[in-house]
Amino acid sequence: MTISRHFCPFLTLFFTLIASVQAFTGTYGINYGRIANNIPSPDEVVTLLRAAKIRNVRIYDADHSVLKAFSGTGLEIVIGVTNGQLQDMSANSDHALSWVKDNVLSFLPETRIRGIAVGNEVLGGNDYSLFGLLLGAVKNIYNATKKLHLDELIQISTANSLSVFADSYPPSSCKFNDNVNQYMKPLLEFFQQIGSPFCLNAYPSLAYESDPEHIDINYALFQPTKGIYDPKYDLHYDNMLDAQIDAAYAALENAGFYKMEVIVTETGWASNGDQSEAGANVTNARTYNYNLRKRLAKKKGTPHRPNNVVKAYVFALFNENLKPGQGSEKNYGLFKADGSISYDVGFHGLNAGDSSLLSLKNFNSQGLSGSYIMVFSISSLILLTFWSW
Repeated sequence: MTISRHFCPFLTLFFTLIASVQAFTGTYGINYGRIANNIPSPDEVVTLLRAAKIRNVRIYDADHSVLKAFSGTGLEIVIGVTNGQLQDMSANSDHALSWVKDNVLSFLPETRIRGIAVGNEVLGGNDYSLFGLLLGAVKNIYNATKKLHLDELIQISTANSLSVFADSYPPSSCKFNDNVNQYMKPLLEFFQQIGSPFCLNAYPSLAYESDPEHIDINYALFQPTKGIYDPKYDLHYDNMLDAQIDAAYAALENAGFYKMEVIVTETGWASNGDQSEAGANVTNARTYNYNLRKRLAKKKGTPHRPNNVVKAYVFALFNENLKPGQGSEKNYGLFKADGSISYDVGFHGLNAGDSSLLSLKNFNSQGLSGSYIMVFSISSLILLTFWSW
């Protein structure tokens, strides 16, 4: 069926109402990577996430089996345009429109897609051919959401690694690297126009691994420590993640972007790794992720931005046995491939007892919030009105 143009105002109202309850719920989210051949099915993952009461989820593509499994669950998901798709999305606006229709519009509103991440760690990466494609891809994807009246619902972003920065110690000295600046500034200008955040993949574990002799591991693990002092800000930092986030804020300020929010789209600690990877062990992984949960639960900002509550997606849900690279890459999961916990940070594993806790499609008890149900009631009335015309 073709939607009448006369229905567009109602469609916009419908999605605007939903958008009011689509923001990051709380402060804690998780990355659901799937580079593995032995992890639970998407339906089982839904059970696991809901038992853990984790509602914010990021995936790195737009896999339809995941989007179907998440339908009607109340989970909020950010999907991804892969780096390999950037050339096509940048060069062809019609292909971007088709991509959004196929992977977003066709699953709404049952699957609560709340964002599209266009590429991952493009700027600052090793593939320089992608640098000039990112902004075009971002614009075409955004324009597609706008054409489909989804721009008030779907947030467009791209995740950045710490490699985009120079001079990040102390935090106040941070700025963008010269080799990414010419691409970063127009991208940030566009994000500022459409209200997108700056997304940061921040790993204190990697900083520690790079210089274990001079970095206090307690500082990286949120453990008691003397921390560091930033003389320009006249601020004390007692953990590295806060310092990394404030370094991002400093880089944004130095580039002229004072109001953009920083969201941590990846952070975590490997429970195992190669001999050369200092600190990659179960004890440190548990300590970091347990203390990270406590820190996020406080719902507070950073020393430099105390009013900007820190929000973070943990990397990752599962250990991924097919990931290339160093040994740590396969061992970031809070859960093992069979759904049991990798270590105890307060979550329960996926077993018969835990699985029986909930129904996958139980709207009333643990799924949709009251406000979301109310939105559906209002939207249903709008739809009934439309169909009666």
